[in-house]
Order: sequence, then C-alpha cells, then structure tokens
Amino acid sequence: EVQLVESGGGLVQPGGSLRLSCASSGFTFSSYAMSWVRQAPGKGLEWVSTINSDGTFTSYAHSVKGRFTISRDNAKNTLYLQLNSLKTDDTAMYYCRKEGTRGQGTQVTVSS
Repeated sequence: EVQLVESGGGLVQPGGSLRLSCASSGFTFSSYAMSWVRQAPGKGLEWVSTINSDGTFTSYAHSVKGRFTISRDNAKNTLYLQLNSLKTDDTAMYYCRKEGTRGQGTQVTVSS
C-alpha cells in the first residue's frame, strides 16, 4: 500500500521559510517522479513542482519559481520542498503526490 506522510508545515511570517518533507513507503520510491501540489482555502488543487526519479530534473509553477526548491533523498525514501520568501498567497494545504495518490497534507499558513 502506497503511503505518503507530509510534515513540516506551520505558521510563518511573510518572507519566512519552511521545509516540507514527505516520507514515502509501499513502493519503490527511486523509480517514480514525485510532485508537490497545494490547495488554498476555497480553491482547487494547484500543481507546485515535480522532480524526476533520480532528481536530475525539476519543474516549477510560475508562481513559486525562484522561491521554492524541490529535492529528494532516494536512500531515505523522502521528498522535500524548501519554501523561501513566503507570501500570504502561499497559504494552503501542501500535499506530496505519486501519480494519482497523495498524502494527508501539511498546512502552511503565511501571516503577519
């Protein structure tokens, strides 16, 4: 059974940083591209970033490019998302995703 468990969210002031983690199990993590998606209150799901299976290729939504960094540690079966220069518009539930499966999410709230 695929399990994805996100952590690292919290309340941060504008301009602050957070590092999200996604611990994965139940599949061969190193064989799959992984993504982060987010859902702001009252809005639909928004794709944030994707990393290929060996970490050599990344892509980002325009809204986060230059501020967020996706990475992975295949030895630890863990996906990361470094969030820098956070804005109030970044407030959302953040999920890691493997194909059609996502975890329970971790809440990021950016507020002064």
